[in-house]
Amino acid sequence: MKKATLALAFLVPLPLISACGTEAQDQGTTEITQAAALGDAIAGTDPAHFAEAKDAFNASENAADGLGPIFNERGCGTCHQNGAIGGAGQQVEARYGKLTNGLFDGMESTGGSLRQLFGIGGFNVGGLNCNSGTDANPAPGATIFAGRLTTPLFGLGLVDSLPDSRFDTLASRQPAAIRGIVNRVSTALPNAVDNSQNAGATRVGRFGWKAGVPNLGQFSADAYLNEMGITTDSCVRGTVSNVFALENRANRPGTNAVINGCPDDVLPGTDDSLASETNNCAGGLHELQDDVALFTFFMAQLAPPARVAIAPNTAQSRGQTLFNSATVACSGCHRTDTDIFVSTSAGGVPSGIVFAPFSDFLLHDMGALGDRIGNTGDSVAVTRRMRTAPLWGLRSRNKLLHDGRTTDRGAAILAHDGQALASRNAYNALTSAQKNDLLSFLGTL
Repeated sequence: MKKATLALAFLVPLPLISACGTEAQDQGTTEITQAAALGDAIAGTDPAHFAEAKDAFNASENAADGLGPIFNERGCGTCHQNGAIGGAGQQVEARYGKLTNGLFDGMESTGGSLRQLFGIGGFNVGGLNCNSGTDANPAPGATIFAGRLTTPLFGLGLVDSLPDSRFDTLASRQPAAIRGIVNRVSTALPNAVDNSQNAGATRVGRFGWKAGVPNLGQFSADAYLNEMGITTDSCVRGTVSNVFALENRANRPGTNAVINGCPDDVLPGTDDSLASETNNCAGGLHELQDDVALFTFFMAQLAPPARVAIAPNTAQSRGQTLFNSATVACSGCHRTDTDIFVSTSAGGVPSGIVFAPFSDFLLHDMGALGDRIGNTGDSVAVTRRMRTAPLWGLRSRNKLLHDGRTTDRGAAILAHDGQALASRNAYNALTSAQKNDLLSFLGTL
């Protein structure tokens, strides 16, 4: 894929205006520049390791690799490719559920709430003729349906490195009307290169449309299972983690049980088992399964997307002022706080990198824009919550919002609701020229 070379520069608007209508302390302008192309690694990353990890991320799997029995795509790079490998995708995955006694029901007994689009079909194991089946569409009894667009991965290693306290501080800086919720979730699979993480402990969820994933290692293993149907186990301080070792079946709960004599797929049991290679994680081994580790390294080392330099007294600079204004207040949730977004060495990335993701990574009640999908037992109000979408790299994307419903940035703004309703209304009240200025600024991200 041909990539245009860019100058990577992270510029924080000056001054920053808070959403409550008062001017925040002048934080100055921080700039870090390096020659980079979208999809390149952070400066200093081992190029051979990054190339190996990128190849693994971009590989296409088949049934002999453990693909399926049901799946959405054959490779990570197939879904993450806009602008460069690691970008957003064209795919919109299907989610479903229903309300039971006023609470969300993910319909796990039918394989919900994620619907896999494909199955490996017929296969032969030990002389048995088997068939994977495919997910019914729609799942019987489902009444709630939503799409989820594949999200870009650039710069997420820097986000992964942030301690939980940074997100608490972000929430405390927001006025009550738009204050986000810091979503603490259980860590099912600790990142092996961050010794502060422990299985079963909580960490701030910062990835996924619902901020439900606490680290990139878990993100990788979860996607390998649920998007590709490849099961893995990993080692957590000498203990085998089987959290991502159970297959999904078409409209059935996850299980490795044999049905009518047939295994789940061509490779019975766990497809990629680190435990089987290491005498069940002997010697206190703390390591992710090989493929999961490579995916995690690739994502962690992806450089943040570059921004276009903004000249004074242009439509872009006027739009930047509107973006940060107390009236439109986009920056209330799409944050660039220079004291918050500074990387640490956690997760294996360099410390001290100042970056501007244009997100708080918090959950907000998005009203009618919320997708009404949650975890079983969630109230309707909880299912309306969505993580603030990071806007860095926006110009490399075409489909917008969580379900990819539009390619028009103005239409995406006008779809905002709930805690973003005041900003939507303020945008709608702008003159045509002011709207064009704001959209011109968004084109620099």
